[in-house]
Amino acid sequence: MIKTLTGTTDFIESLRGKKASFMLALSNTKTANIEGITQAGIPGMIHLTPTLDSEFLCTGEVRSLDNIAKTPKGVPTPALMTRGMHLLSPFGRIELLDLGLEVKPKISYFKLHSFDIEPSESIAKGADIDAKRLFEKGVNFGQSYICKDEYIILGESVPSGTTTATATALGLGYKVDGYFSSSFKNVPSSIKQDTLKSALSNIENRDDIFAILGKVGDNMLIFNAGFILGLNNRVPLVLAGGTQMACVLLVVDKILELMGGTIETSNLALCTTKWVAKDENSDIEALLNLPKFSINSYYADFDFSLSDHPALKLYDKGEAKEGVGAGGALMYGFLNGVSKEQITDEVERFLG
Repeated sequence: MIKTLTGTTDFIESLRGKKASFMLALSNTKTANIEGITQAGIPGMIHLTPTLDSEFLCTGEVRSLDNIAKTPKGVPTPALMTRGMHLLSPFGRIELLDLGLEVKPKISYFKLHSFDIEPSESIAKGADIDAKRLFEKGVNFGQSYICKDEYIILGESVPSGTTTATATALGLGYKVDGYFSSSFKNVPSSIKQDTLKSALSNIENRDDIFAILGKVGDNMLIFNAGFILGLNNRVPLVLAGGTQMACVLLVVDKILELMGGTIETSNLALCTTKWVAKDENSDIEALLNLPKFSINSYYADFDFSLSDHPALKLYDKGEAKEGVGAGGALMYGFLNGVSKEQITDEVERFLG
């Protein structure tokens, strides 16, 4: 039920039956305010998406809005899958990373790591991120973090994050045309292309890597690159996500190039969903082959073919695809004996 994209099965098999800490990186970028650029949430309230995702993941409730977030087409948040896996095979703990939220989640008892980070601006005008300082915060967190379980699964919730990830990869000089996925089945290409063009026009020849990241990136990409380098292979880490998480690795690659450094990746992997892995409009495997280092990567072979629920069927038609660590959460369930039937039933139960 877990298929290999790059590398071998050995790493993922070594995690079978082990407990993981699930970590969710949460951030807002005002890029998401560009009309029509994302469907990761409710129009006019896109900024609430990571807040609601984290509330539902932790408590099974959304507290900052009356109803669980759905896209305009009715696709429910991937948090349903991640929460479902937690109920079927609980994570050792859930920890949240506030990497610049407009609205803090209304939760108690769960660890919310705060770093005094503000939401970033729209990349169309310049994201206005102090990227070097943010990267250093990620490094420091990775160096000091003590994992109380056997490994870490790191997911993200950043509306319009595929747009900022694409801009970041292009800004750093990678050729990635057609590589990045989207929350849409049919990507609103003119809106996205106009945004990317505006973002890249802000880059100047004299800009170093941190100046570039500060203009076209988002907080999650920069902080998590620092976290990976700070963690330094001490603890097995699974990046739970699609092309956005692959872009984090591109940021790591360029920073290592700048510093003349290398990275040991035997304890680093990425796991995404089948919907991303099989997406005809993107190519995550090609993205993962761009860095000078190699990592093991996988996808959870799960879909909603056993469901008749029309909202869930939209996933199989190419909408939404990934988010809130869904691919890594599904992987975790499969490694702990949860079946496709159980997952489908659990997710359907949330929707009534």
